Amino acid sequence: MKTGKQLAGLLLLTTALTFPVQAYAQDQSPPEPSEQEPAGDQSAQPPVEDEVAEPDISVPGGGIIVTGRRFRDVTRSSTQVVSVLSSEEIARTGEGDIAGALGRVTGLSVVGNGFVFVRGLGDRYSLALLNGLPLPSPEPLSRVVPLDIFPTNVIASSLVQKTYSTNFPGEFGGGVINLTTRAVPDEGFVKISLGMSGDTETTFSNGLDYYGSGYDWSGFDDGTRDVPPALQAFFDSGLRINDPEVDQQAIVKQLGNPNLILLQEVGSTRPNFSGGITAGTAFDIGSDGRLGIIGTASLSNKLRTKVVTSQNPLNADLELDRDSRNFVTDNRMLANAMLGFGLELGEHKLRWTNLFIRDTIKQSGLGFSELLLDGDSTITQNTGWYERQLFDTQMVAELKFADLSVDLRGGYAQTQRQAPFEYEFVYVRTNQDNEDTGDIYINVLDRQRGSASVAFSDLTEDLYYGGIDLSYPLADWLSATVGYAYTDTSRLSERRQFLIDGGSLEPAVGALRPDLLLGDAIIDFYGIGLSEPTQTDPAFQADLEIQAAYAKVNLSPIVGVSLDVGVRYEDASQSVATVQRFENPFISLATTQIDNDYFLPGATLTWEVTDSLQVRASASKTIARPQFRELIFQPYTDPDNQRQYIGNPALQDSELFNAEARAEYYFGRGNRVSLTGFYKEIDNPIEPYVSIGADTSFTTRFANAPKAQLFGAEADFQWTKPLFDWGATGWLETKQLIFVANYTYTQSELKVAAGDTTRIFTAGVGAIEADAALFFNDGDPLTGQSDHLVNLQFGIEDQDKLQQFTFLLNYASKRVTRRGTAGLPDIVEDPGLTLDFVARQEVKLFKQPLELKLEARNIFGRGNFEYLQNDANRIEINSYDVGTSFSIGISAEF
Repeated sequence: MKTGKQLAGLLLLTTALTFPVQAYAQDQSPPEPSEQEPAGDQSAQPPVEDEVAEPDISVPGGGIIVTGRRFRDVTRSSTQVVSVLSSEEIARTGEGDIAGALGRVTGLSVVGNGFVFVRGLGDRYSLALLNGLPLPSPEPLSRVVPLDIFPTNVIASSLVQKTYSTNFPGEFGGGVINLTTRAVPDEGFVKISLGMSGDTETTFSNGLDYYGSGYDWSGFDDGTRDVPPALQAFFDSGLRINDPEVDQQAIVKQLGNPNLILLQEVGSTRPNFSGGITAGTAFDIGSDGRLGIIGTASLSNKLRTKVVTSQNPLNADLELDRDSRNFVTDNRMLANAMLGFGLELGEHKLRWTNLFIRDTIKQSGLGFSELLLDGDSTITQNTGWYERQLFDTQMVAELKFADLSVDLRGGYAQTQRQAPFEYEFVYVRTNQDNEDTGDIYINVLDRQRGSASVAFSDLTEDLYYGGIDLSYPLADWLSATVGYAYTDTSRLSERRQFLIDGGSLEPAVGALRPDLLLGDAIIDFYGIGLSEPTQTDPAFQADLEIQAAYAKVNLSPIVGVSLDVGVRYEDASQSVATVQRFENPFISLATTQIDNDYFLPGATLTWEVTDSLQVRASASKTIARPQFRELIFQPYTDPDNQRQYIGNPALQDSELFNAEARAEYYFGRGNRVSLTGFYKEIDNPIEPYVSIGADTSFTTRFANAPKAQLFGAEADFQWTKPLFDWGATGWLETKQLIFVANYTYTQSELKVAAGDTTRIFTAGVGAIEADAALFFNDGDPLTGQSDHLVNLQFGIEDQDKLQQFTFLLNYASKRVTRRGTAGLPDIVEDPGLTLDFVARQEVKLFKQPLELKLEARNIFGRGNFEYLQNDANRIEINSYDVGTSFSIGISAEF
């Protein structure tokens, strides 16, 4: 092979990994001796790592590289167990959001709407940071941000750290995920991208939709969904809906907008589309300064139709009470924009990042149910509009004064979630031969033979944060870092739901479609009014203030051995309180006040046994605080899976002990194998469980289990082989094979002894001590934990140009999503096996290089399965066909 091809091959190894367990592109062995450099001379020199581009990583306390170590690979030279996805590696996965890309990392799985589980621990045990700073969440009852709202085009790198170091916040159960945004470009550029996609269940098939507003395609409303004037006047009045001063008919008349409730069938659903533009430039300032500016904006519009089987059990034997098929079409619009400024002045680096993300779901649903006990049939129509929006502005200064390093971080972020006009209409057919209308679906708005409701939800969360970190080398073998961090999170969550009361509607009128049923003449003639079931606790204020300080040292007493040890102190006050909306408020017991402080130590020992082998051992204590969604006693429906949630104000913090040992062996260019064992003990883990209503519907609630234990092992293997080494010629001469495999085995069990109790909140009563055995079984696994997680990747790529063909296989075994109570088994999800294919190819059009990307996802068509099962019966809770998706994208960079 020519020398130029050898050098190009070495450089292109920086993009050689599809889903690294670690930062594959950064770890390469020394180049093989050339003909001009005898092997004997090479052996006399210490190994030198290839010159490869380091990924851009911004974390509190400065860099994560061990000073003085000769390896530039982040994974290998870090004091902790880390995995890094660079922008090139993220691109190779073909994923559109960062949650999907992280699902390729060892021990990580994506559950629900973009929540990342690390080693089987739920999203409450995972910490997400942006440029080393915390993120607020746009979810109504969650403090953790779902990572599926972050498009990959705004992220320069993603770091996953699984061992605790005290420069990170103490809420570190499974690990920390730090996203670093793109900063100073090397040179000016403009990149334009377009894409189209579809799937076998949705595209060109029947779907559902309603008109909404003229701007719905963009994810923004044109004002159609603003709170109607009569309803806003009622909100402002402080009155209750049944007060005589309230004109209920005037409010109902403004709630019946046909554009928001008239559901229509779409005969042939269009394909999805996306587009984006990214541009950047940089120029010199003075003798040693450089200013970079980068901006990006994109919009995607995707449709997904699913037919969900949802059933309800009559009793603990899982005899069927309700059997439903729900046709749901989600139209998801994701808009994002980022504007970043980076300034380098000598050894000083400053970064100002401004990020805007808006994620909107327009949902149309039509459900058909059979009530087996009553003999009734129902049709349920749902229409909804769910806006999630994040704005984040932050500044990071990484300053260096001789040997003293100073990190300054601060910023403000706000998330909002609005869900106006969440409609539900239920029509009932009694199937009684002795009734004139027994064969007709009727809605007389009496909540016996039909009902209607509308809800308005609004959430705003503000997050202020700041911190300072000082690092100084005390000796060649000793460096010290101290720091302080402050965060103040404030959330206001409000939900107002109204039931539409029909008075004495005649059955013939009840047969009208929803928009006609709420016509002005019918409202006036029958005196249709409203009731408000949420008036007890319509709004909550939630706050969390944390002040933290830490100190840590890194020691290298002998060559090849390093110890990173430190302690973090955190003082936190977390509260949830009701917000009064009425002149005559109810007395609410749904309040929370948690004031705790902790000393959280952490230590990791790394020993480089040989040039190719190193081992690590780590131990730490960390915590996990209840999320807002788990504390707030307010009903919430997840639009993705229609699960009903309500919080428990009596929850307490969880405390964790973590231990880990790991061996890493490096061989050849970019090749490695590692084996890890880990162990965790958790006091007061928070677990979701289900309660059953009078209509046999499920509501998910939360409680502290007494204790839990988790242990397991991870293994990963990465191997790259240039085909030239096997004598390949012609087209294959510049190709290389890539094989990556990782496997995680996890076991967990709850510890419930006789006499253990848990605190349960009951409306009108407050928090009470209850027997923990009523909610948890000793030995049951933690929710969200799969025994087995497997990722395999096999690909071939060209070392001289952009040409990559990659197969990606993912397997996750069954996992519990919610605990069963009242004799019911646990609700189980079975993710199973999925296979994807991604191809990237450079093509030229009129001498302009273009990147063409083709994807096929879920090639085997694995469905979504969530169910209850005992020895005799199985009840489907949220099961549907997913289908296979295909996409094509093209981009050009100028």
